[in-house]
Amino acid sequence: MHKGAMKAYGAATIDEQVATASPHRLIVMLFDGAIKSINLAKFHLQQGNIAAKGESISKAIAIIEEGLRLSLDKQIGGEIVNNLDSLYEYAAYQLMLANLHNRVELLDEVLLLLNQLKLSWESIDPRLQISPQSSEKLPELNNLSFGRA
Repeated sequence: MHKGAMKAYGAATIDEQVATASPHRLIVMLFDGAIKSINLAKFHLQQGNIAAKGESISKAIAIIEEGLRLSLDKQIGGEIVNNLDSLYEYAAYQLMLANLHNRVELLDEVLLLLNQLKLSWESIDPRLQISPQSSEKLPELNNLSFGRA
């Protein structure tokens, strides 16, 4: 398949996913995009492709600043929103330093942070939450063990 066609297909697929995604899913997609961009930046840094590394880091910073940070509702979010805002600001700053000084360990630090935040966000997916009324109807779910103590 032609490279341009693949790129267009990818953009169309992303556009479709965004158009049909819940607000919760959109945040997960932002995390995925930032994580992918940072992984690409690491690859480019290791290959010595400094220009592509810079583009990938810039994309990750834009996702964090213009996606994740702007999605925070500071009017009703309280302390958790302020903490997330600080974490996103920190992540963007660390990415800027990683870009300026070609420091892969800073990229790894931000990857760890974003992956942990993404996992936390995924764990509160409203589609997976069971209301008290529905859990009464499904007693077998109350007794499931997932191998955790």
